[in-house]
Amino acid sequence: MNAMFAAATGEVSSEWLTKLSGLVDTVNGYVWGMPLILTVLVAGFLVTAFLRMEHLFHMKRAFYYMIRTETDAEATGEVSAFGALCTALSATIGTGSIVGVATAIGMGGPGALFWMMVAAFFGMGTKYAEGLLAVKYRAVDGDGKVLGGPFYYIERGLGAKWKPLAVMFAVFGTLAALFGIGTITQIHGITSAVQRFFNPAFNAADATTGLHLFGTTYPVCTVVAGAIVTIATAMVLIGGLKRIATVSTFIVPFMAVTYFVMCLFIILGNFSHILWAVQTIVRSAFNPAAATGGAVGSIFIAMQMGIARSIFATEAGLGSAPIAAAAARTREPARQGLVCMMGTFFTIIICLMTGLTIVLAETWRPELGLEGANITIEAFTKGLGFLPNSAYTAKLFIMVSLGFFAFTTILGWDYYAERCLEYLVGKKKSVIMTYRFLYILVVGIGPYLTVSVVWGLADVFNGLMAFPNLIAIIMLSPVVWQTTKEFLAKCREREKWIEYQ
Repeated sequence: MNAMFAAATGEVSSEWLTKLSGLVDTVNGYVWGMPLILTVLVAGFLVTAFLRMEHLFHMKRAFYYMIRTETDAEATGEVSAFGALCTALSATIGTGSIVGVATAIGMGGPGALFWMMVAAFFGMGTKYAEGLLAVKYRAVDGDGKVLGGPFYYIERGLGAKWKPLAVMFAVFGTLAALFGIGTITQIHGITSAVQRFFNPAFNAADATTGLHLFGTTYPVCTVVAGAIVTIATAMVLIGGLKRIATVSTFIVPFMAVTYFVMCLFIILGNFSHILWAVQTIVRSAFNPAAATGGAVGSIFIAMQMGIARSIFATEAGLGSAPIAAAAARTREPARQGLVCMMGTFFTIIICLMTGLTIVLAETWRPELGLEGANITIEAFTKGLGFLPNSAYTAKLFIMVSLGFFAFTTILGWDYYAERCLEYLVGKKKSVIMTYRFLYILVVGIGPYLTVSVVWGLADVFNGLMAFPNLIAIIMLSPVVWQTTKEFLAKCREREKWIEYQ
């Protein structure tokens, strides 16, 4: 995992960094071992089984709830259901959908995409349960502010004796946001894409131009991009949740649709090879070496990379999305559960489109020597080969997509982290504001940090966050089913009354 994520901006390697990277990889291997993989799948399977797949049969209703905010006077919350969904999507449709998918396929072969889809399918049930429990067990403080998330449904749903588990989740959530998934990996994704577009030949070792910072020379475009993103982040975060939701409801739908259309355009251009790509993905999932000519490793690596990147991309089971879901204006937990589930559905589509584009172009093959976003860029370059300058178009499109997606991810994870911190220390504005400015500072220095270790740490914290949340979901599955039954019974009665009228 180490060098795979190293930035293209010229990072200074050292003996201690190599040892630290090895240690992180070792810990990551344990965290993302078979126990967590099985826990992710078991949690999703149990919820899906308890619900008897009812959540999937009501996707039409979920679409309706997604765009229509509840107007009932008894509905509490800070933002609309759509605003809460976009806030959650702002933290999921990002580097995981572009770089994460490419990384999974690059390390685990096409079969990793299959396991991503399996985990994401069951993840829809997990995400439904998270949204439902977030609203069911949320609290409203004296100022009318809604508080909710895994720490609340762990403590209030399972009982006070489980509070240490809730505290564990909040601690790992705060650390993951500050030092991994929320800041450095995202800003590094943005600045690396900018450099690949404006100055792809830059080499820090013999650079004659650029800016010398922190002992290394960086291209001017990297420094400027980092500064712009940091300033934009500060301007939005100071405004709190409502401003984050406002920005997200504009950027997320626009970019998601644009990216989807571009991928669809490339896939349809290779229509005759789609069946071959699907067969390769399925065969590689169960026999990677045979399907790829020995180019990748074992089925376990394919499963590990696929499921880990599925959680990174969809955040199903991670426990972050229900923090945003708890703020939705609604009085029906199951209603928000359906809306929350759609976030995973949309992310699945984006990841699948990216994955198919990569498999069709075969840019994942190790002999090509491509890594991370470069796998996706090369796939788009091949897919747009009919254009006069396909490489330029591909780099521009990925740069813009990563820029917007990663920026909204930065915003979403700050909100998650602040809610985790608030659960730990209470409503201490000085602590929250200090953390907020520290978060902005880390975003500012992110382009100049070694990101290899940070990606590993992000995976570790993601896994450690997921454990307490998944335990709670498994134990509260009967509650999810009972609440769903009551909600659907109300819906049927209401529909009968409308027909009678």
